[in-house]
Amino acid sequence: MTYAIIETGGKQVRVEPGRFYDVESLPVDQDEKLTIEKVLLVQHDGNVHIGQPLVAGAIIEGTIVRHFRDRKVIVYKMRPKKKTRKKRGHRQEVTRLMIDSITLNGEVLASREQSENPTSEPQAATAE
Repeated sequence: MTYAIIETGGKQVRVEPGRFYDVESLPVDQDEKLTIEKVLLVQHDGNVHIGQPLVAGAIIEGTIVRHFRDRKVIVYKMRPKKKTRKKRGHRQEVTRLMIDSITLNGEVLASREQSENPTSEPQAATAE
């Protein structure tokens, strides 16, 4: 299994090809390709490449699926015995990102097509 850890929106996210992730709002239009070069770690077939702070030559390619607002977070402040209460809500702008491929030094380690169709040995046809 191949995965990478990227930095986006001030957070670190573990990503795999063929999966989608909800990240902080990105200034890219819907259905456009996105290249992320802030890659902190890449793991492929037991080999781990750790950046200091970034992995040189590592690129994550993805597609923006959609932009939306996340669930409402309620902030409730109350001062006991004072009859003071504040109830506020906040909805964060979020972008859904589909990871297409993980590339290291120009070599595609994993892509969405590989994760959807795992390679298996073709069965030999028997003649009857």
